[in-house]
Amino acid sequence: MSLHWRRRVLSTVCMSVAACGGGNSTTAPTATTAVTIDPTRIPVGDGKLSTTTPQVGFVYSCTIPNSPNPGGRAPWISADGLTWNSTTKVTVSGSVLWQSSFLAAATTTTFNVTGNGLPAHATGVFPIRATDAAFQYDKNPNPILSVAIAWGLPANPVVAANPSCTPLGAIGVLLSGARLFNALDADGRDAAAHETQDTCDGHPQGMGSYHYHNLSRCVNAGDVAGQHSALTGYVADGFALFGPQGEGGKILTNADLDVCHGHSHSIVINGATTVQYHYHATREYPYTVGCFKGTPTRIQ
Repeated sequence: MSLHWRRRVLSTVCMSVAACGGGNSTTAPTATTAVTIDPTRIPVGDGKLSTTTPQVGFVYSCTIPNSPNPGGRAPWISADGLTWNSTTKVTVSGSVLWQSSFLAAATTTTFNVTGNGLPAHATGVFPIRATDAAFQYDKNPNPILSVAIAWGLPANPVVAANPSCTPLGAIGVLLSGARLFNALDADGRDAAAHETQDTCDGHPQGMGSYHYHNLSRCVNAGDVAGQHSALTGYVADGFALFGPQGEGGKILTNADLDVCHGHSHSIVINGATTVQYHYHATREYPYTVGCFKGTPTRIQ
C-alpha cells in the first residue's frame, strides 16, 4: 500500500455543464426544490430489480443474483426493513492513501479511459479488521488491489433503440479513478443499505477492485445552489454521470428521471453546447444507473 497518490486527468477532455465546473446550463433556471429524501429514512431498494424489462426506480439486471442470505438486520435499517439511516450506518475505519492513476482522452470515435483502478482519496482498511466495529456486520476479507482500467468507450454515444441490462460488476468509473457498480450486492439486495463501505462509500470485491454502488461523497465534492451538478464519472455506454442537481439546481428524484436514471437537456461537452442524454446520481435507489440507455462497451 502506497502512502501517496496522484491523479491525472487530461484537461482537454470535458463532459460537464459549464465546462466541468457544474455551472448553469443554457436552459433558463428553474426554482430549486427542497431535498425530498430524508437521509435518516432512505427507502431500501430490496426487491426493486428486474431481469426482463427496465422500470423507473429499479435496476435492470443481466443476471439473477443469489438468494438473500438470512441473518440479523443491521441497526441502521429500520425494524420493518423499509428504510435505512445513512447518518448512523457503520463505516469501515482507517485512512489508507493510494497512488492513483487515471486518464481520459478522446479521439474522433473513442473515449479512452485508463488507470490502475485505485481511488484518488483515502480508503478504509481492508480486509476489515476484527477490531473494527464494522466487522460484526461485514467481514469483507478482500484487500484493495490495483486492477487496471483500459476501456474504449463511445466518444459520440447515442441512445439505443432499447435500454440494456447492467451486469453485477463494473458499469462505469468515477473521476476518482475507481469503478462504479450498479446498486445491487451479490444477493440482489440494495448494496448501499446492506453492505458496509468506508467513509468514501467504497469497498473491494473478490478480485480486489475498489468500487462504489452509489455516488461517493468523496467524489461529489459539493454542488452549487442554483446550478447543475458537476461531472462525476463516465458510464460504459459513453454517457456522462452527474451529481443530484439538475437544471437550475433542482434536486432530482426518480420521478424526474427515466427508467435508466437519466434524461436529456442542453449541456456543455468538449466546449460545445449540445442536447445530450446523461445520467444523474440521486439520494434514492438505484442511486446512479438503472440500465444502459446507449450501447455499452464491455468493461471489467
